[in-house]
Amino acid sequence: MAVAEAVKKNAYEAALENFDTAADALELDYDTREIIKYPERVLEVSLPVRMYDGRIHRFQGYRVQHSTARGPAKGGIRYHPYVNLDEVKALATWMTWKCALVNIPFGGGKGGVACNPKEMTQEELERLTRRYVASILPLIGPERDIPAPDVYTNPQVMAWIMDTYSMAQGYTVQGVVTGKPIGLGGSLGRNEATGRGVFFSVQSACTHLKIPLKGAKAAVQGFGNVGSIAAQLLHSHEARVIAVNDSRGSIYNPKGLDIPKLIAHKKETGRVSGFTGAEEIQPEELMGMKCDILIPAALENAIDSDNAPQVRAMIVAEAANGPVTPEADRILEEKGVFRIPDILCNAGGVTVSYFEWVQNEQHLFWEAQDVYNRLERVMHSAFAEVLKINLERKVSMRTAANMVGVGRVAEAVKLRGLFP
Repeated sequence: MAVAEAVKKNAYEAALENFDTAADALELDYDTREIIKYPERVLEVSLPVRMYDGRIHRFQGYRVQHSTARGPAKGGIRYHPYVNLDEVKALATWMTWKCALVNIPFGGGKGGVACNPKEMTQEELERLTRRYVASILPLIGPERDIPAPDVYTNPQVMAWIMDTYSMAQGYTVQGVVTGKPIGLGGSLGRNEATGRGVFFSVQSACTHLKIPLKGAKAAVQGFGNVGSIAAQLLHSHEARVIAVNDSRGSIYNPKGLDIPKLIAHKKETGRVSGFTGAEEIQPEELMGMKCDILIPAALENAIDSDNAPQVRAMIVAEAANGPVTPEADRILEEKGVFRIPDILCNAGGVTVSYFEWVQNEQHLFWEAQDVYNRLERVMHSAFAEVLKINLERKVSMRTAANMVGVGRVAEAVKLRGLFP
């Protein structure tokens, strides 16, 4: 991201700008805006952890509940060196609109710890997780705030969270987190849910734009859990995934990469670089590659005002949270690029998290195909609803998606009234 642009607007400011655009389109009154625009609760915690060498290192952690108007707060926990409060507030805000958009009874929450898990042992990560959970314990619970995996957290981290919370309660509470291991009450289909939801969104967009999925060319920026699953599903439907990258390198094959073999290579080596049958390219080449579908699936602000003019994809499917800055979004709009906004495109994860929570509360578990079928219905229905507003109101897909989400939260607030 350009330095000037980064200084001018951070992720939270971008989230507020998107809200204002949607609120203006909905003609929301001042009082409602004041209630739903800003986070309800913000907790910042200091986390001293004894490291492998015996010394204590202090980490900074956060948990933000943006809204509980429609139900418990819901949102992931990320471990990343650059986690900060504004980022977590932005992500919690987006989660509110995302949950409302797919019409599940959750509000938005998010958490994070500024750390580098790649440089930490498993024991250090466990100590950090348990200390973090102990610090945010008053905020979380199956009826209050339900964490989930995010960047550099996984089912094992969720298992530690569940155990720490359960020990404090004195009994096992499966529903305090989602994205858990199957053996601890996790849902079948949760691990691939976000990537599968991205695929369903791309499928809907291709149908709308009359782009045959078979033979369509795709590029994936960020070959982690979400990007690799989306790429695998595209590959299985005979699309050509011609370029992918991760934090260590970028590769390209104009005839299409063998995605199952690439996933195996990444699992074995920890990187996409060095894959047989592909050439190394620069990251900026991937973002400017001529293709039908570009999937930014890494971190926010991947497409900014510097590289947006180089984007040559027909569809940008926002698998990551906030991967397109507002300035870049305007550039892509002018270029005629069809964007599937993040709160729609990557909503598969929170949708199946809701399914997991329901299963935990009911103590009744579903087959994987049941989860896939329910997710497909939700994603296609949400896409159709957003597209309808996009076409009828002549607004961008992002504004249309935010209008659905913001509108539902506004309705809930008006129905509940103001206490006291």
